[in-house]
Amino acid sequence: MTHAANSLRILNAKIVECRKCPRLVKYRENVARVKRRAYRDQEYWGRPVPGFGDPHAELLIIGLAPGAHGANRTGRMFTGDSSGNFLYGALHRAGFASQPTSTSRDDGLTLQNAYIGAVARCAPPDNKRTPAEIKNCVPYLEKELDVLKPRAVLALGHIAWTEYLRLLVRRKLIEHASAYRFAHGARCALPNGLPVLFGSYHPSQQNTQTGRLTPAMFEKVLEDICRLLKS
Repeated sequence: MTHAANSLRILNAKIVECRKCPRLVKYRENVARVKRRAYRDQEYWGRPVPGFGDPHAELLIIGLAPGAHGANRTGRMFTGDSSGNFLYGALHRAGFASQPTSTSRDDGLTLQNAYIGAVARCAPPDNKRTPAEIKNCVPYLEKELDVLKPRAVLALGHIAWTEYLRLLVRRKLIEHASAYRFAHGARCALPNGLPVLFGSYHPSQQNTQTGRLTPAMFEKVLEDICRLLKS
């Protein structure tokens, strides 16, 4: 096992055992007990969801938080819901994922040159997390960045974009998060040798079913990233 792989393995073990946010602990565990009717016969993960992917990835994808009946059920980022179907389908077409579907932790899916983290690792009530909860969780993302040292970062949605930039401000690597405006398809060359930052609308059901984010729109962002990584 390489140093990066071992470091991420240790980090993920810490993430899974985290109980820093009582409100989130209570909610995620209650969802895992009550379950959704369609998944009544399944055992829910019901814990913080660790990162997933290639430990030597040049691309770090930052999501928002696990879905209550998606990743909170399956235990893997963007797995078991419509957001994952959209995301992994696109990653497969771009050459980052070994298959276009993601249904469970043992479905054989692997990522090549990509790793998926998140701003928050626990499913939150009403899909809303507090600033204090984000503050508790962002250090895990920070550690992923330190281990991976990616060449590109893809922020899925405005919150992921903003929290990543705030992390860089706290580390005194950039001066102002507001200097970099989020938009779908945004690309920012940051100073101090930082990864190039790309932005996309989040592949939430709300965005994909309304047409705010289409497969073609998302694939264009991935094409831009691929060009960068091949350069």
